[in-house]
Amino acid sequence: MSKLFSSLSIKNITLKNRIVMSPMCQYSSIDGFTNDWHLVHLGSRAVGGAGLIIAEATAVSPEGRISPGDVGLWKDEHIHGLSRIVNFIHQQGSLAGIQLAHAGRKASCAVPREGGKQLDRNHGGWQTIGPGNIPFNDGERTPESLNKEGIDKVISDFKAAAGRALVAGFNVIEIHSAHGYLLHEFLSPLSNQRTDEYGGSFENRTRMLRQVINAVNSVWPVENPLFVRISSTDWTEGGWTIEESVKLAFILKEMGVDLIDCSSGGNVYNARIPLGPGYQVPFSEAVRKTGILTGAVGLITTVRQAETILQEEKADLVLFARELLRNPYFPLLAAREEGVEVPWPMQYLRAR
Repeated sequence: MSKLFSSLSIKNITLKNRIVMSPMCQYSSIDGFTNDWHLVHLGSRAVGGAGLIIAEATAVSPEGRISPGDVGLWKDEHIHGLSRIVNFIHQQGSLAGIQLAHAGRKASCAVPREGGKQLDRNHGGWQTIGPGNIPFNDGERTPESLNKEGIDKVISDFKAAAGRALVAGFNVIEIHSAHGYLLHEFLSPLSNQRTDEYGGSFENRTRMLRQVINAVNSVWPVENPLFVRISSTDWTEGGWTIEESVKLAFILKEMGVDLIDCSSGGNVYNARIPLGPGYQVPFSEAVRKTGILTGAVGLITTVRQAETILQEEKADLVLFARELLRNPYFPLLAAREEGVEVPWPMQYLRAR
């Protein structure tokens, strides 16, 4: 029996299968607004049969964008476009999630198709912020070190965005604390060299993430699932480690987090990462042993690979990224490959 096509209940939702569309930036927004591209992009994967569609890293403030092309949820006017997408996803029998994010010192960059370099403040860029004044890469401008007032604003921005996500109808919120963005920057001793209550010890470095989670939980109903994406390791000596990720998982579970999405890297520009099929699955397996649900991600491209991960209890969900870019209908075709009967959109039944 296929585990990939078995359902999974988390609090008040039931995923029809264990296939999740990983959040992937499209760099196609203006002033944070979604448009027809986002509707078709996300909606196609729902038509294609994925159980949960997670919208891309969505900035909680203008300065929290990776690029000027990022989706945002920092003002009420953003809700309508996102709600339209959520409604379409629901019509296809899939669930809708959104990843709330702040890019920190990695903000203010050109979109990838224009080179991805940090934008000059006089040419469309803005001042970046971080735990301290350490830039992500040589040649980039120094981020502004957040004071307590600035930290409180970021926490408040996450809370406000979570409230808007609720109004928009999302089933799941994922807090982005990975890939070298702001919350990850606070976790890692390589980017966080503060000497106050937000730096130094494990407890201090995890404080901001914990405060963001508490703020989100104050507006996000307890019966609604909450995910957190982490970089399980910095892949660099002296950085964040899988051992700390496991320790953090115990804490997040007690705080009401339902699932940890286990990615890695992104905080050190020249880190040596041993890329290969399923290279991050061991992190999901290690974190899962704490008793919290986990999602596996990273160069997972086939139904057999995903099925094995689940059957061997290394994860509870499998997040597909590039494979779903290549083939929005991967779930429908994977079900056929596995000999599993799944509903097809009535408009496509002639191709079943």
